[in-house]
Amino acid sequence: MKKWGILTACILLAGSLLAGCGSKPSTEGGTAAGEKPASGKTIVLGTSADFPPYEFHKMVNGKDQIVGFDIEIAKEIAKDMGAQLEVKDMSFDALLGELSTGRVDFVISGLTPNEERKKQIDFSNNYYKAEQAVVVREADKNKYSTMKALEGASLGIQKGSIQEDIAKTIPGAKITGLGKISDIVLQLNSSRVDASIMEKPVAEAYIKNVKGLVIADAVPDYKEDGYAIGIKKGNTELVNQINKTLDRLKSENKIEQYVAEASDLAAQK
Repeated sequence: MKKWGILTACILLAGSLLAGCGSKPSTEGGTAAGEKPASGKTIVLGTSADFPPYEFHKMVNGKDQIVGFDIEIAKEIAKDMGAQLEVKDMSFDALLGELSTGRVDFVISGLTPNEERKKQIDFSNNYYKAEQAVVVREADKNKYSTMKALEGASLGIQKGSIQEDIAKTIPGAKITGLGKISDIVLQLNSSRVDASIMEKPVAEAYIKNVKGLVIADAVPDYKEDGYAIGIKKGNTELVNQINKTLDRLKSENKIEQYVAEASDLAAQK
């Protein structure tokens, strides 16, 4: 996730990873492309597609597509249901509201099933676990070698995320909350914030594509159970169906395969 200046980074992030971002829906086949499932069902996925290698925009064969290992999992869920998959892209902090009101059927977006979220929605079993990382400008890597060094720093953080919770525990930290990781990267690269906290696979994807950013030695002390899929509260049938698909994918070692493939895709310029 060639030499880039800030402007070039903006262009690549907007065009290569995030072209067409917003609330624009796209359709991904749980069945063959262009083929309607026999049941005629459509299942709607809500995601925030600025989170490589989980979900991100990429030009594939000249067409902007939402790709990533979360998307591959969603396709398998749709396939097992005999349904067509529709993908709705939105800011991360809008996902739970869209799910609770029924505008999307399920959410996959690097979502951690913490206690606060469990009050609002139901979750599948966990399907993946990742570490957290601190991203800084290359010149500041030695400056932020510990979490204590981040005290009083300005941090660009994704709103509504676990990273926002981590940032709030840092004494004196000045938090700039933004909806998209790409906006945080631009803020960091243009020196408007000092650092950011991201999922490590996401951080690795971005620093491969943006010159001048690195992962610092500081490691957030945060323990989590991993990621799960969000479902509207009370929809036990869908929870059970999704868990069946996740169990199958785990038994086939498909999730690690999807992670590796999506990471390679995110790193391509």
